[in-house]
Formats: sequence, structure tokens, C-alpha cells
Amino acid sequence: MDVDARFELSFVHRLRFTRDAFEPRNRTLADVLDPGSRDRSRVLVFVDTGLADARADLRPRIEAYFDAHRQRNEPANGVQLVPGGEPVKNDPATLEAVLRAIHDARLCRQSYVVAVGGGAVLDLVGYAAAIAHRGVRLVRLPTTTLSQADSGVAVKNGVNAFGRKNYLGTFSPPWAVINDTDLLETLSDRDWHSGFSEAVKIGLVKDRGLFTRIAADAARIQRRDASAALPVLRRSVELHLQHIVTCGDAFELTHARPLDFGHWAAHKLEQLTDFRLRHGEAVAIGVALDSIYSALAGHLPWREAETICGCLRALGLALCHQALLRSELLDGLEEFREHLGGPLTITLLRRIGEGFDVHAIDRPTMLEAIQRLSTIAAPTPYPLHVLNRLS
Repeated sequence: MDVDARFELSFVHRLRFTRDAFEPRNRTLADVLDPGSRDRSRVLVFVDTGLADARADLRPRIEAYFDAHRQRNEPANGVQLVPGGEPVKNDPATLEAVLRAIHDARLCRQSYVVAVGGGAVLDLVGYAAAIAHRGVRLVRLPTTTLSQADSGVAVKNGVNAFGRKNYLGTFSPPWAVINDTDLLETLSDRDWHSGFSEAVKIGLVKDRGLFTRIAADAARIQRRDASAALPVLRRSVELHLQHIVTCGDAFELTHARPLDFGHWAAHKLEQLTDFRLRHGEAVAIGVALDSIYSALAGHLPWREAETICGCLRALGLALCHQALLRSELLDGLEEFREHLGGPLTITLLRRIGEGFDVHAIDRPTMLEAIQRLSTIAAPTPYPLHVLNRLS
């Protein structure tokens, strides 16, 4: 006798906004770590080394914070440092070290791992937390514009393997995400700019008003005007979270990934540059490329494609890279399909704010899109005979 027994799980996604989370009088972090019992919660903190180097006072401040809240939280083994940047996700030794630290701290499923860092650190530490004991509670404090706009609230964790981005990973919702605007202040201009590509992306597929606001305030955002930038980051992450909790497919069991607009090319560009391109920089190129393709395929008005490219450039994002000419670039389409499974599903645009899915990409039209993008983005566009190497 066959039995098909359906069951569902319920998750709570906690997103908090604050400033100076490690000020002892700020209870935002302490409150999400509260176990709701008489016992103290055991906590292990990992910090991105780039942030720790930029802010020499951070580790003592974190230690002082947990000392002030020791009645409810039990810190374990001090603050651990983890190298930042996408290359760390290629390093099994770092993953092993994080797992060893979780083991040595005697964490259990009712304990907490607190990850303070950029997207790569959140991915790696989150993956370790998800597979230790089959799941230790994870609290993320994203420290880049990209992770505060997008990946901080993702229900995915992962590391790279076999030359593939996020080949090893889990679906494991974080216990909580805390966006602390104070943690953005030491970002380099390059990292500041690159994160806004994800805000542009979500506006293009979900919210025309957000994109319009970004385009209008792009110069101020590029200059790091907080009054223009922070509302954009907040709206972006709220839209990402809304999609995750309402789409009915948070664990990507079907074929569509609208939040990955522009990402088939972005992921491949990262690989082709040995991750020298930041994720946000690669997303900017991928978003521009798929916007132009949408226009050439007759879906999106050309003027809107130009507006999208102009907005990205005004944010300080380059839209051209020599890796666009690599013959392997279009292999990214099959790798994107394989990662999700099923038929190829790529999100395109009908208009700014309205994405839709297609299941095939016309190669000659995509090659023309590359040429058009190079014309828009570079002083000397790539000639057709060079582009034909891709065909």
C-alpha cells in the first residue's frame, strides 16, 4: 500500500532595523536571542575580518554588549573572525574552522550563531550553522549594502564547489536578521555602490515606484547620502522578504526565480573573473544585459532599457567587462537551469516594475544584446567580429 502524507512547516522570519546594535542600551539583538525560558541562551559570534580591521573597537564592543546582557545570554569562546569576500566560499578549510568553533563552543539546536559580515560570510557561516546538529539558530547582521538590501533575509546558505557558485548549500531560514545602519559606515565606495544593483533589480521586477525613486536619487545615493540611500535599502529588503514569505515557493521547488533577474549572467561572470567582480557588480551587468535583451526581443520599450542602464551607471556601477566576450558566458544559461532543475526559466521585463518568465533565450539576440550593452557602457564598443567568437 502506497502512502503519500503531506505536511507543512511554519517559520517566523524576524527582520529588525536599528542603529548601533552593540550599544548596551540597544535591546534589539538581546531580544531576538531571548530563549523565552529561565535558561540563558548560548551564543557564538563570528565577525567578518574586513569589518574587524576597519573598526578596531568592534570586538571589544561586542564583548561588552554580551557582558551587559549576561543575565540572559551566555557568550561562548569569544568573538571569532572569518575572512570576507567571495573567495572564502571556495575555501573548505574556513568552513571546517567555523564548524570546529561551533563544536568547541558546545552549541546545540537551542543555541545561537550570530554572523556579522558581508554576504560571503553570512553564506558560509549560515551553511555551517545549518549543518551543525542539522541546524543551530542563525542571527545575521549584514554589513554591506548588498546584504542589507537582499541576501541578509534570504533563506539560503551556501559555499562554492566544483567551480560552481553555491553548489553546496541549504534552505534554512535565519532566526533573525538585524539591519544596523551603523555597520555600513566603513564600507569602501566600491562596496557601497555595488549593493544597489540588487535594489534596482527588485524594483524592476516588483516595484516601479522603487526604481523611479532610485533613478531620481542615484547621484545622491552614489555620494552616500544616507537620507536617499537608507530608505531604498529598507524598501528593497522588505520587497525581498515579502516575496520569500508570500510566493508559496520559498525553497524554490518549482522553476521560477524572479529574484534572480539578471543572475544567470552575473553568476557566470563571477566565475569567469575568479570572483574579482563583486557579486553586485556582476548583477549590474546581468541586469543591464537582460534588460537590453528584453527590449530587443520586443517585450520592453527601448527607452526603458536605456533608462535602466543610465540608472545603474549613475549609481557608480560599470556595465561592461571583458568577461562578456568569453565563449563560456552563455554556458551560464544551462548552469542556471541545472541549479534549479526543470526547464530553463529566465525572468525578463515587459515594463519597469513588471517581470515575466520565458523558457528559451535566442542566442543571436543575446549576442546583439551584448553588442548593444558594450555600445552603451564602453567608449569603444566591441565589434561584431569579436562578438562572433561567442557564437
